[in-house]
Amino acid sequence: MRLIKNLIVLSFLLLTFAAGGFYYWSQLAMDMNGEKKEFTIQPGSSVRAAARQIEAAGVPAPAWLFEALARWSGKANRLKAGSYEVESGSTPLALLDKLVRGDFSQASVAIIEGWTFAQMRKLIDMHPGLRHDTSQLSETELLRKINPELSYAEGMFYPDTYLFAKGSSDLQVYQQAYAMQMKKLDEAWQARANGLPYKNKQEALIMASIIEKETGQQAERSLIAAVFVNRLKTGMLLQTDPTVIYGMGAKYQGKIYKKDLLTDTPYNTYTRPGLPPSPIALPGLASITAALNPANSDALYFVARGDGTSHFSTNLSEHNRAVNQYQR
Repeated sequence: MRLIKNLIVLSFLLLTFAAGGFYYWSQLAMDMNGEKKEFTIQPGSSVRAAARQIEAAGVPAPAWLFEALARWSGKANRLKAGSYEVESGSTPLALLDKLVRGDFSQASVAIIEGWTFAQMRKLIDMHPGLRHDTSQLSETELLRKINPELSYAEGMFYPDTYLFAKGSSDLQVYQQAYAMQMKKLDEAWQARANGLPYKNKQEALIMASIIEKETGQQAERSLIAAVFVNRLKTGMLLQTDPTVIYGMGAKYQGKIYKKDLLTDTPYNTYTRPGLPPSPIALPGLASITAALNPANSDALYFVARGDGTSHFSTNLSEHNRAVNQYQR
């Protein structure tokens, strides 16, 4: 009888000692020589698989111990798949809590105003922090996943910096940028000036993309918008080089010639009246606002001065004098 009691006491002491040691380990700072470790918990991973993925990434937390910690704390079924960073000096318990919260490591992608959709897609396809679920899709297939009613991608995404959890699907970035562009366009459309020559919001977006490519000067956007709006109202050709360049595609090699202005494409606003069939770039908010709130001006022409600004004219003779002054 005394032997049984002694065994029970010894077992209790051993369990207490083990629990104490286990708790001590869970609070022990993990030394990684001051470095961060990155790892990804794959979707559908069990707690055992997750623990092995953590250990395989070089985090000094033995898989069997980390699994035991997750089970002992009742959190084994609450780990969230995703990409994580763990700092040197963090504890196993703090790491476990990070996985339960889904405190993913973040990355960002910066989409630049005036880029084409092709440039945007190339950046996203090459981004190391994204899961490339759409890289093999055609543009049409990609658009179906974003909005089946979309007929083109150009101009439909808002240029901005987007944050995402590392390992997120690239589709998430497209969806977020599309939703933001539609939100900005809707808001600007509601606040638009009266008497504009646009049939719908999409035509305003096309105009915004032209303004985006014509100038980087904030103060001139609304004046350039006024020129093009005035031309549309009077039935004049827009005659804007950026649309010609867009229509040339890969044929454009950095310089535009007179023959290019005379070569008809759907985007050549020297040969075709009205707006081109789609945007020619990704316009930002300033250009969208300018397209929908042009300056109060009678100008019909503008020419670059060579210092980043433009000279605006209300008639052809004045414009020709400005061309002679600034470009010859």
